[in-house]
Amino acid sequence: MADQPKGELTLRTLAMPSDTNPSGDIFGGWVLSQMDIAAGIAAGATAQGRVTTVAIDAMRFHRPVKVGDVLCVYALVSNIGTTSIKIELEAWVLRNRIGAREKVTEGIFTFVAINSDGRPRPVNS
Repeated sequence: MADQPKGELTLRTLAMPSDTNPSGDIFGGWVLSQMDIAAGIAAGATAQGRVTTVAIDAMRFHRPVKVGDVLCVYALVSNIGTTSIKIELEAWVLRNRIGAREKVTEGIFTFVAINSDGRPRPVNS
Protein backbone atom coordinates (compact mmCIF):
# COMPACT_ATOMS: atom_id res chain seq x y z
CA MET A 1 0.00 0.00 0.00
CA ALA A 2 1.17 3.51 -0.79
CA ASP A 3 2.25 5.85 1.98
CA GLN A 4 0.57 8.87 0.38
CA PRO A 5 -3.01 9.26 -0.85
CA LYS A 6 -3.56 9.41 -4.61
CA GLY A 7 -5.85 12.19 -5.83
CA GLU A 8 -7.30 15.34 -4.33
CA LEU A 9 -8.81 15.51 -0.84
CA THR A 10 -12.50 15.82 -1.64
CA LEU A 11 -14.34 14.92 1.58
CA ARG A 12 -13.51 14.76 5.29
CA THR A 13 -15.85 13.52 7.98
CA LEU A 14 -15.81 12.01 11.45
CA ALA A 15 -16.89 8.40 12.03
CA MET A 16 -19.58 8.42 14.73
CA PRO A 17 -21.01 5.69 17.00
CA SER A 18 -24.32 5.73 15.10
CA ASP A 19 -22.47 4.49 11.98
CA THR A 20 -21.28 1.18 13.49
CA ASN A 21 -22.10 -2.43 12.65
CA PRO A 22 -22.81 -5.04 15.38
CA SER A 23 -19.04 -5.59 15.80
CA GLY A 24 -18.46 -1.95 16.70
CA ASP A 25 -16.65 -1.09 13.46
CA ILE A 26 -17.98 1.53 11.07
CA PHE A 27 -20.46 -0.05 8.67
CA GLY A 28 -18.99 -0.61 5.20
CA GLY A 29 -22.10 0.88 3.59
CA TRP A 30 -21.43 4.16 5.39
CA VAL A 31 -17.88 4.25 4.00
CA LEU A 32 -19.20 3.45 0.50
CA SER A 33 -21.75 6.26 0.83
CA GLN A 34 -19.04 8.78 1.77
CA MET A 35 -16.98 7.67 -1.21
CA ASP A 36 -19.99 8.08 -3.52
CA ILE A 37 -20.49 11.62 -2.23
CA ALA A 38 -16.82 12.46 -2.85
CA ALA A 39 -16.90 10.91 -6.32
CA GLY A 40 -20.07 12.88 -7.12
CA ILE A 41 -18.34 16.11 -6.11
CA ALA A 42 -15.37 15.34 -8.39
CA ALA A 43 -17.54 14.16 -11.29
CA GLY A 44 -19.88 17.17 -11.01
CA ALA A 45 -16.95 19.57 -11.10
CA THR A 46 -15.52 17.79 -14.13
CA ALA A 47 -18.88 17.72 -15.95
CA GLN A 48 -19.70 21.28 -14.88
CA GLY A 49 -23.17 20.18 -13.85
CA ARG A 50 -25.45 17.38 -12.80
CA VAL A 51 -24.15 13.80 -12.71
CA THR A 52 -25.43 10.44 -11.53
CA THR A 53 -23.67 7.30 -10.32
CA VAL A 54 -24.05 4.50 -12.87
CA ALA A 55 -21.56 1.93 -11.60
CA ILE A 56 -19.25 0.99 -8.80
CA ASP A 57 -16.67 -0.82 -10.88
CA ALA A 58 -14.48 -1.92 -7.98
CA MET A 59 -14.47 -1.68 -4.21
CA ARG A 60 -11.88 -3.04 -1.81
CA PHE A 61 -11.89 -2.73 1.97
CA HIS A 62 -8.39 -2.99 3.46
CA ARG A 63 -8.88 -2.08 7.13
CA PRO A 64 -11.78 -1.27 9.44
CA VAL A 65 -12.81 2.28 10.22
CA LYS A 66 -13.28 2.92 13.94
CA VAL A 67 -15.44 5.36 15.87
CA GLY A 68 -13.49 8.60 16.25
CA ASP A 69 -11.49 8.18 13.05
CA VAL A 70 -11.47 11.05 10.58
CA LEU A 71 -12.34 9.60 7.17
CA CYS A 72 -10.60 11.42 4.31
CA VAL A 73 -11.67 10.56 0.76
CA TYR A 74 -9.36 11.38 -2.14
CA ALA A 75 -10.65 11.46 -5.72
CA LEU A 76 -8.81 11.27 -9.03
CA VAL A 77 -10.52 11.58 -12.41
CA SER A 78 -9.03 8.68 -14.36
CA ASN A 79 -11.08 8.74 -17.57
CA ILE A 80 -13.51 11.09 -19.34
CA GLY A 81 -15.72 9.66 -22.07
CA THR A 82 -18.40 11.32 -24.16
CA THR A 83 -20.96 11.27 -21.33
CA SER A 84 -19.16 9.32 -18.60
CA ILE A 85 -16.52 10.06 -16.00
CA LYS A 86 -14.52 7.43 -14.13
CA ILE A 87 -13.29 8.38 -10.66
CA GLU A 88 -10.66 6.48 -8.67
CA LEU A 89 -11.11 6.87 -4.93
CA GLU A 90 -9.04 6.19 -1.85
CA ALA A 91 -10.35 6.47 1.68
CA TRP A 92 -7.80 7.07 4.42
CA VAL A 93 -8.33 7.59 8.13
CA LEU A 94 -6.62 9.59 10.81
CA ARG A 95 -6.92 7.24 13.77
CA ASN A 96 -8.68 8.85 16.76
CA ARG A 97 -8.76 12.20 14.92
CA ILE A 98 -5.02 12.80 15.28
CA GLY A 99 -3.26 9.44 15.01
CA ALA A 100 -1.56 7.55 12.24
CA ARG A 101 -2.91 7.84 8.69
CA GLU A 102 -3.98 4.53 7.14
CA LYS A 103 -5.53 3.62 3.79
CA VAL A 104 -8.77 1.78 4.55
CA THR A 105 -10.72 1.53 1.29
CA GLU A 106 -10.38 2.10 -2.44
CA GLY A 107 -12.78 1.96 -5.34
CA ILE A 108 -13.62 3.02 -8.87
CA PHE A 109 -16.94 4.74 -9.54
CA THR A 110 -18.44 5.71 -12.91
CA PHE A 111 -20.77 8.68 -13.36
CA VAL A 112 -22.77 9.96 -16.32
CA ALA A 113 -23.34 13.65 -16.98
CA ILE A 114 -27.08 14.34 -17.26
CA ASN A 115 -29.26 17.24 -18.34
CA SER A 116 -32.21 18.75 -16.46
CA ASP A 117 -34.46 15.95 -17.78
CA GLY A 118 -32.11 13.29 -16.40
CA ARG A 119 -30.91 12.23 -19.87
CA PRO A 120 -27.21 11.69 -20.67
CA ARG A 121 -25.41 14.72 -22.07
CA PRO A 122 -21.87 15.30 -23.27
CA VAL A 123 -19.45 15.98 -20.43
CA ASN A 124 -18.20 19.12 -22.15
CA SER A 125 -21.59 20.83 -22.55
